[in-house]
Amino acid sequence: MTDAVSQFRTATESADIDALMDTLAPDAELASPVSGKLVFRGHDDLRILMSAVYRGVTGMRWTDQIGDGTRRVLLGEATIGPFRMTEAMVIELAEDGRIRRLSPHLRPWLPLTLLAVTLGPRLIRHPGVLRRASDAHTA
Repeated sequence: MTDAVSQFRTATESADIDALMDTLAPDAELASPVSGKLVFRGHDDLRILMSAVYRGVTGMRWTDQIGDGTRRVLLGEATIGPFRMTEAMVIELAEDGRIRRLSPHLRPWLPLTLLAVTLGPRLIRHPGVLRRASDAHTA
């Protein structure tokens, strides 16, 4: 089996959403670094979110990987608009080796804000995705 973390790195750097989705467990989830409360779950919702995110940033490049076993951290950088953004992506793996949980940590504040403003119109076209992500927090 291909290492899901390596495949995730390659897929996100090239914005290959199909390859990215292959790395995710069926019940995968992503905790929003923007809201702190939204949790996106399942392939359908994550495909919409990941498409919006990884097609909105440029120059995505993972520079380091830390950890082994079921928890890894990827360190990377990307550009959104004129701003450089850094990321620490905490990845938790499922028993089958696919990614079960993604917890992105983005900085600094200005590019994160621009990312949020950019994602808003793309995600508002999918109100069910936002509702389910909000419901996941209250569940």
